[in-house]
Amino acid sequence: MNGAMPILQPASLQAEDLRGVWVIFFATAMVVAAFVYALIFYSLLRWRDRGQGKMPPQFKQNAPLEIIGVIIPLLIVVGLFYITYVREVSNDAVHANPYATVDIKAFRWSWTFSYPGHHVSITGTPQSPPELVLPANKLTQINLYSADIDHSFWIPAFLFKRDALPGFPNHFDLTPNKIGVYPGNCSEFCGLDHALMTFTVRVVPAADFERWLSRRASSSSSGALAPQNATNVMVSLSNHPEQCHPERRTKCASRRARGLP
Repeated sequence: MNGAMPILQPASLQAEDLRGVWVIFFATAMVVAAFVYALIFYSLLRWRDRGQGKMPPQFKQNAPLEIIGVIIPLLIVVGLFYITYVREVSNDAVHANPYATVDIKAFRWSWTFSYPGHHVSITGTPQSPPELVLPANKLTQINLYSADIDHSFWIPAFLFKRDALPGFPNHFDLTPNKIGVYPGNCSEFCGLDHALMTFTVRVVPAADFERWLSRRASSSSSGALAPQNATNVMVSLSNHPEQCHPERRTKCASRRARGLP
């Protein structure tokens, strides 16, 4: 699994665009910091006490300096705001005719990845995280939903995070451009097994992606959970307490005995 620092090696076109914003902010901060520290050290050296008991020159106002001190920071802030706005609008845009589409449903405490039109659906559990397969260098549209409470879909390598809120679907595009396997997780605390609500993203060449879709669609026993909704997944776990969180096995068995999900 790729463990590189995302900001140094982003794995999608959108991430590279966002990294550019971060680089601009960092460079601007360094220039401002260098200027401020230069003034501080200049003042310390130029007006230090030389044992003569004299005060440095005093003044109460300097209109040109005060105007410059307001205009330059304002221009910097406006410039940074404009750069951020342009990049965010570009990355938030949802394009027509994507190469692939994936419906992602978040639920306590895992994910379901469905590929519309291909009859492929992968549902995970806290103990068996699902894998999201994406084509490299191709635009994929993600439709993000929540089946119960607030979650957050986060892929660090893509420098991307988007909330999954019940009743409020989110739609966005991703274009992975580096083949590899990347970790993902829910970044919104959502209860007991939040820490186990993980998944992996496998980016493969487009041809391999098409073959994978065909195999998954034609396979009757792939080893993954059959397509189902989040409620059925939780019922399945309740009916099999050995798959539940270790600290909840007794509770799951008790609920199953009473016929509860």
